[in-house]
Amino acid sequence: MNNGGKERPALNNGMLITIEGGEGAGKSSIIQALAAYLASKGVTAVTTREPGGIPIAEQIRNVILDPAHVGMDARTEALLYAAARRQHLVEKVIPALKEGRWVLCDRFIDSSLAYQGYARGLGMEEIMAINSFAIAETMPDLTLYLDVSPQTGLKRIAEAGVREVNRLDLETMTFHERVREGYRQLVRKFPQRIVQVDAEGAPEHVLNEATRAIERRFEGIFAAGVKKI
Repeated sequence: MNNGGKERPALNNGMLITIEGGEGAGKSSIIQALAAYLASKGVTAVTTREPGGIPIAEQIRNVILDPAHVGMDARTEALLYAAARRQHLVEKVIPALKEGRWVLCDRFIDSSLAYQGYARGLGMEEIMAINSFAIAETMPDLTLYLDVSPQTGLKRIAEAGVREVNRLDLETMTFHERVREGYRQLVRKFPQRIVQVDAEGAPEHVLNEATRAIERRFEGIFAAGVKKI
């Protein structure tokens, strides 16, 4: 992969922070907590998700995650994710960055690399090529990978009962283990961009680790004072 760790060109000081992890890692919850944390620093962050975030991408999300679509080809899945990502970027993420806003996004390109590239066996280089066309030079400034065992993550989903069971929840445990290993390979490959956070513990512990990672990455910006948008 030739640009998985490359920093994107500055867009008027806007920052893109992506949150990654397997099913049940707690991404949605941590994003809301991080938005509150950034607000305390003078940053009003835009929160969004992939696939989704805008109407066209939400429709693609429905197609991808529909449990009825168990026969979906792996390459079709990868292309749909890339298409949703492109529309989401041009319609929501890039405009926010150009306005100097910070964006917290639930999943981004690393999900495709871990799920389709590694777990589906399509190859990370191949998935990076598809997504390089989709995202151009828009890479995250920081990625937080919430590491949790598939057993813990899927148990959380079953016990919480707060969302529908989607097509990915129905995959085998072996598949979810491969997703985890795919993410861990990305952490090792791009340590300058991706920070692994232990997501097995209490939400307070996860938030503390996540905020420390943000403080380390953006220490200079916070010290200088963030311009309020």
